[in-house]
Amino acid sequence: MRVYLMVFCLICCTANGQVVYSIAEETERGASVGNIAKDLGIDAATLSARKFRMITGSSKQYFNINASTGALSVNEPIDREQLCELKSACLLNYELVLENPLELYRMEFKVLDINDNSPSFPLSEYHINVPEFLSPGARFTLPNAQDLDEGTNSVQNYTLNSDEHFHLEMQTRGDGSKYPELVLKKALDREQQATHRLVLTAKDGGDPPKSGDVPVIVTVLDTNDNAPQFEHSVYRASILENSPSGTLVVQVHATDLDEGPNGEVRYSFSNTTSADLQRMFLIHPHTGEVTVNGVLAVQRPLLEMLIEARDNGAFGLSSTAKLLVEITDVNNHGPEITITSLSSPIPEDAAPGTVIALLSIMDKDPGENGKVTCQIPDNLPFQLKPSLESYYSLVTNGLLDRELISGYNITVTATDLGSPPITTQKTLWVQISDVNDNPPVFSADTFDVFVEENNPLGAFLYQVSASDPDMGENGRVSYVLRNATVAGSALASLLSVSLANGSIYAKRAFDFEQLRSFYFQVEAKDNGSPALSAAITVNVYISDQNDNAPAILYPTSQNGSVAVEVVPRLADEDYLVTKVVADDEDNAQNAWLSYHLAHSSDSTLFHLAPHSGELRTTRSMRSTDFLKHKVVVVVRDHGDPPLSSTVTVGILLADTLPQALPDFDDSGEPPPLLNATNIYLIISLACVSCIFAAFLLFLAIVRLCRCRTCCCSSCCCPADEYEKYCYSVHMLPSSHLPPDMLEVTGVGKLTHTYLYRASVGLGHSNSSIPNSDPGNIPSGSRLKVPGPCIQVQQVQSDRLSAVLVLQQRSRGGDEGRRRRGSRTPPGSAARVRGQRERGPRLTEGPQHVLNRSQPRLKASSPASSCAAAGAGESGSGQSRSLLLPPPPPPPPRSRRLGQPASMDRAAAGPEAASGCCSPLA
Repeated sequence: MRVYLMVFCLICCTANGQVVYSIAEETERGASVGNIAKDLGIDAATLSARKFRMITGSSKQYFNINASTGALSVNEPIDREQLCELKSACLLNYELVLENPLELYRMEFKVLDINDNSPSFPLSEYHINVPEFLSPGARFTLPNAQDLDEGTNSVQNYTLNSDEHFHLEMQTRGDGSKYPELVLKKALDREQQATHRLVLTAKDGGDPPKSGDVPVIVTVLDTNDNAPQFEHSVYRASILENSPSGTLVVQVHATDLDEGPNGEVRYSFSNTTSADLQRMFLIHPHTGEVTVNGVLAVQRPLLEMLIEARDNGAFGLSSTAKLLVEITDVNNHGPEITITSLSSPIPEDAAPGTVIALLSIMDKDPGENGKVTCQIPDNLPFQLKPSLESYYSLVTNGLLDRELISGYNITVTATDLGSPPITTQKTLWVQISDVNDNPPVFSADTFDVFVEENNPLGAFLYQVSASDPDMGENGRVSYVLRNATVAGSALASLLSVSLANGSIYAKRAFDFEQLRSFYFQVEAKDNGSPALSAAITVNVYISDQNDNAPAILYPTSQNGSVAVEVVPRLADEDYLVTKVVADDEDNAQNAWLSYHLAHSSDSTLFHLAPHSGELRTTRSMRSTDFLKHKVVVVVRDHGDPPLSSTVTVGILLADTLPQALPDFDDSGEPPPLLNATNIYLIISLACVSCIFAAFLLFLAIVRLCRCRTCCCSSCCCPADEYEKYCYSVHMLPSSHLPPDMLEVTGVGKLTHTYLYRASVGLGHSNSSIPNSDPGNIPSGSRLKVPGPCIQVQQVQSDRLSAVLVLQQRSRGGDEGRRRRGSRTPPGSAARVRGQRERGPRLTEGPQHVLNRSQPRLKASSPASSCAAAGAGESGSGQSRSLLLPPPPPPPPRSRRLGQPASMDRAAAGPEAASGCCSPLA
């Protein structure tokens, strides 16, 4: 009672909508059917709170609703044949009840048939009794197979196995239905074969097709030959669809001309009558009365059944009649709304009058109960227009704007004209599709981007973003750079922009010194057709980095040489030596320069102005200052980190500009006077000098000893040897020599010019030189000096100068000297002392050039050359000559470098050691 009261209350409430689902039978448990919340426009989150319930008249709950999502799924697999049996349309009706507020929704599930049943026969075996006297052509009705599937999945044809007496033919009834018949094609002979076993096969039209067979046993009998005959071949009856059980429908009657059991008739439904009709109606086997058995749950207004009348004879002949029962309608069906065609989504620029959907609205009730009125809400830009019979067109009657409303739920309400009327609602979801009617929009007209120079390749600079209210491709924005030229280069060579997100990247490093700022435009374009676009200007400002070291403009060096500045030797204090000029291509504090003195050969002599770069003297120059100096100037900027450059300046102290500048590649500082190496060298040199001096002393003692034993008092050498080793010096007629001074210059392969002075003592052998005027040597005078008395050591130039100093001696003086033990050997004409003087030297008086060139002499050979001043001999003519002996012949064996000549003479024999002159100091 409580359940009926609740159903009544729900029916009295306003029905908000109905949804129809189609589902194939045997769908597995848990399969999704749909989303009831979405389809009915209900918020899924409120289902549980509103205590939703599903009400159905079925004994099983075939569907289940997820309370959180509204998803509708299969709870129990559906067997259409079990649920709807032979109904042409199998429908399940559910009511969804929601509280707070109370709402009722109808759900209709259309169960679709699948070929899941094979044709089957009611009996496992059929028996047919055929009188043997029947002639060929006799026909026997075969049982119809039953297939619970519908349509093409039901039985389509029959086949019979091959037999010589029978074959199968299909017959069509007056209503168009077909049934199989067994036709006798050859007379039977019971005595030859009393039984014939046949196999009847039924096939359906499924894919793949299914079949079922049944054995048919034909028994040949001698029996009844008359079949019962109905009074009418077709019986008609009409009852209300709500008639109770036991209501008489019709009574059929058939007669049989046979007598006895062969004439007794029994009534029954034919095997071709559907099982549901056989259950819905009953027929009395003896009287032929057809009555209602249960509820008339049918959807067809006319029911067709076949009634068979069979006698009780041994052969059991039968005949059939058709019964048509018309069900009188009662308004128990509501209108059915079917969406035949739906165009969704529709473009937002659709013109008024555009057809959106075609609806079919039908009511199964006939007459007034089946007439329907239809309407939709008035506040929507849509309109329902009647089309063909039972069809309506849903069209637009206003402008649409997707950006305002992207979709509409349109509820169609259909009401029949029955009493009471039944109303049905169906909701259509019409989605509005986008049209490219909005261009992209930037948030600002311009953007400013700041980037430091020397950025890495591919560095991210900025991301521009534009919005488009359109959707899909119409709202998908892509970004490109508009063609432009920046500093003579294409913009594409400097920047790139991401097509998808508008990120701007640097394709190369920026240089502040070349490009400080520029601007370009980014175009945002949607993908609509036609495409709409907008542009924005991006200003790029490049900030400076300290990436340029100061460049020295002055002083400059060429080919790696040091720049030289000449300063007067007597320059005063604060004298401007030079000014270092530098430039930095950077900006601001990165270009602020300061000058520092990194190195100076004399830190007390120069100072540098840190801001102007002027190099000035700290004090006045002194005569003790070195002639050349070198300073290193560092120019440093104020960047972070700071960069610097250096320049080396060579300073030469000179009053005039020299023809050749000195080399400033060295440090410019005087080497330290004493260091470990110099001390070792000094000690070594002192030791060698002491040893050499001792050796020379030893040679002098040996020489003096030999000279004392010399028997020649006039010359140190024999006369014949003397002539061979003498050089002849011819003096010009006008030559004038200073008193007691004679200079002889010789030309040879020498690297330095040496000056040799010789003291000549006048004896009886050089009496040709006037004592009164020793400076004027008569023409033709000859001075003969033994060659070994003049020695040249370490000859390094091409000229040889020998100066002979002539001294007159009194005989008394000579004798006194000899008495005092003088070292001068007897008979010596002169004592020659050689003195080497490096570098060019000016001498008083004229110079006379030797007639013969000197041979190349080895360095440090004390006997390499020798000149002796002897007594002069007067000759004819105006020229004067000084005879210098050539160097002695080479010794028979070589000697080491620096070996004294006396050792060579000693080794050469008595000829070489016959001289009596003193060795040179």
